[in-house]
Formats: sequence, C-alpha cells, structure tokens
Amino acid sequence: MNAGQRPVTVHSARVVVPMTAPPIADGAVAVQDGRILHVGDRSWVVDQLDGTPFTERRWRGALLPGLVNAHSHLQYTGMSGVGQRQYDGFEDWAAAFNVDYAEPHDWRAEAADGARASILAGVTSIADIVTDIEASTALQDAGLGGIAYWEVMDWENDAWQSHGRDQVLDELDRIPTAPGAGLSPHAPYSLDVAPLLELPDIVRQRGLRLHLHLGEAAFEGERTALGPVPGLEGVDGVGHGSDWHLANAPSFRAMRALGFGASATAFVDRLGVLGPDCHIAHGVYVTAADRALLRARGTAVALCPRSNAVIGLDPPPVADYLREGSPVAIGTDSLSSSPSLDLMADVTALHRIARAQGYGHRDLHERLLAAATLGGAHAMGLAVGPDRIGHLAVGARADLAVFDVDARTVPDALAELVEDGAGRAAATVIRGEVRAVDHAPTPVPPVRPVEER
Repeated sequence: MNAGQRPVTVHSARVVVPMTAPPIADGAVAVQDGRILHVGDRSWVVDQLDGTPFTERRWRGALLPGLVNAHSHLQYTGMSGVGQRQYDGFEDWAAAFNVDYAEPHDWRAEAADGARASILAGVTSIADIVTDIEASTALQDAGLGGIAYWEVMDWENDAWQSHGRDQVLDELDRIPTAPGAGLSPHAPYSLDVAPLLELPDIVRQRGLRLHLHLGEAAFEGERTALGPVPGLEGVDGVGHGSDWHLANAPSFRAMRALGFGASATAFVDRLGVLGPDCHIAHGVYVTAADRALLRARGTAVALCPRSNAVIGLDPPPVADYLREGSPVAIGTDSLSSSPSLDLMADVTALHRIARAQGYGHRDLHERLLAAATLGGAHAMGLAVGPDRIGHLAVGARADLAVFDVDARTVPDALAELVEDGAGRAAATVIRGEVRAVDHAPTPVPPVRPVEER
C-alpha cells in the first residue's frame, strides 16, 4: 500500500446481494476510504486486489446494501407508548398522538435514540421528517445518510400569503444540508391550496426534495361525487369528480365539501406537487388511476404496513403496486405508530400482505429486498451520483448490512431474510466504518481480522 492510501477491508459472507446484480454465493465486498472497490466472488475480489494488503471481516449469513428507511419520524421515538396500542382509524390514533405530543419531550435526544435503534437494525439512510427544529440534526449527528425533511402543516391560504412563506424559508435555512435537506408538505388535508402550490417551487428552486403523506387516511380516497352543488350549477365537472379546480376550491376539504369526489392524489398532482423529486408515504387509499398517475410522474411510494395496522387502516395494495411496476420503497414510520424501527419487520409484513392479495410471482423476495434498499435510495434521489447508496457497486458509498441467516443456498437465504428477518441484523457498516455488531453499537476502531461470526 502506497503512503497516503487508506487501508482496504474485505467484507465477505456466504451470500452477498448487490441488488443491481445477481446474488453471489461466497461473495465479498472490498472497501477503501468509505467507498466500494470491488464486488464479486470472494476469490475474484482478492485477486483484484493484486497483492494490496487488506483486512478481512468474514460475516456469517447475508451481506446486503445498508437498508434505507424511506419514511420515519425519528423525533417521535419517545412516543412508543402510542405506537404500542391499537386504534380504530386515523382520527382515533391522531387523538392519542396529540395528547402525547403535547407532553414535554426532548426531541433531540429522542431523535438520537431513534437513530441508534435504526443503525442496530441495519439501517444506514433515512427519510426523516422533522417537526421540531431541535430534532433536525439527528441524521448528521449519527453519521447516517438520507434526507431531513422539514414538515410544513396547518397553513391556510391567507396566513401563508401574509407570513407563512417567509417563515418556512427561514426554517428551511436551519435544516442541516448534510446529509441532505428537503421539505415535507404534511398532507393534502392539512394545507390549503396556496402553500401546496408554492412549496414545490421552493424546493425545486433549491434542488432539494419533497416528501409527503398521501393516501394514509380513508377520506383521501376517491369518492363518488354528491351531484350538482347549489350555486355551482353550470360549472363543468361539478358532480362528476373531475375538474374540481374550476370551482376554485381553497383546500382539499373544501373541494370535498363542494361535492367533488377527486382523490387526494389527483388533488396534489393538479397542484404540481408530484414528480420524480418527490416521494410519498403510505399510499393505502389509492385507485388504479392514482397509481398510474404516480408512475407517470415518477413518484415512488414508501409503504409502511405495520404503521397502517396499528392505526387501524387497510393494508396497502402491495400486490397491485408490484404487478403494475410502481416504484416502491419501505418505511417504518415512527414509534408513535409502529412497534419498532426494524425495517425488516415491515419487509416481512409486506410479504405476508402481497401473498394474501394474490401476488404469486417467484420474484417477491428479491423485489421486497430491493424496495428496502435500492427502492428507498431511488425515492430520495440517492441511487445515482458520486455518493450513491442502495446497491453494492464499484464507487458507491460503502454502506452495508449483515443479517444472520442460516440457509446455505441463495434462494433459501433470501426467503429466510424476507419472511423472518426482524431482529437478525448482525452488523451495520456506514461509509466503511463498522457501527454495530450483534445488536450493540460499536466505536470506530481500526478494523481487525475476525473469524466467521
């Protein structure tokens, strides 16, 4: 090794799953200076080093790209008491949430706890929605990748135009740009038209990202229109669920009150919110037309099945998303609506739901693992570029996750991981540094050779 070169570490395992290439039996990933040098058969990777000194960490089980949690609220980690109960719908859950949220919280400390729990579960990047500014540095402080999305909600048109826009711009300037920043218009029902029109422009002028809750509550789904509305006779589309914008409705709720049946997905699309620089969370109450609209706009959906179950919602239409080729990611949501921040538990839940919904293709294991890695990276625009994540490829950031599975063949290992992967994270590597081993955080010492775990 030449003077000034960083040491090389080879991470090897019985199964290596690159995501953008076929799984590799007895594979390895060579890492230097936080980047991936080589990926392939272990013997080939060692040959490519051509005498360069290296240290090997031999892991038992399956080695994947670091998991990408595409929807979470780390600051609500201290609200686990809410997420451990069962609710009868969105309004029932929201009432319990609001009571706990009003109690005193150390949002920065609780977000830090969530970041640590995520790392222990094999997560290396997160789409983290931040509601209180004290929690905005959680990703940066923990060394995680991803994007901190500043949440914007409860703005009516007049207040937005008088001072809301300036306030949000000031707040956005306080969000750390490392690892990434964005805006989260909370949901179509919590913002009037004016902010929903302007927030995408604010983000796009700065080259940032958008993320919002969509199709999470049942009332966001498409409705049969109520018929002609007094005072709006003759307005084209009234009573037919279309052309609601001609009525100049000031908000989604007002649109519905006027008798229009358009879905929340159609509503935000007409306002210019959806696009390839935006991804949504939940996507439960969406029609085939809504899903086609998301695909046409290049907007990915982060599915959060365990959160939906706690709140008492329907399961997301996983099988339809997969059959139709929609870009899919996976999120845990927060501990205020989910039992844990273990993303693999949501992978298992999605597998069960997809099978129950009739998805019978043999690619289900691979597609769900891809959703938990490359899908999340794609949703945040992080699957390409010099700091790309979500797959194991030369030049990509060395974010790795190791899972303790006993199966010796590749298909059996993938099946075991997808169908029963919760609690199996054996190691987490972020930017080449081992950050957790055997469910415990690890300081970052020089890497030493270890026997197969």
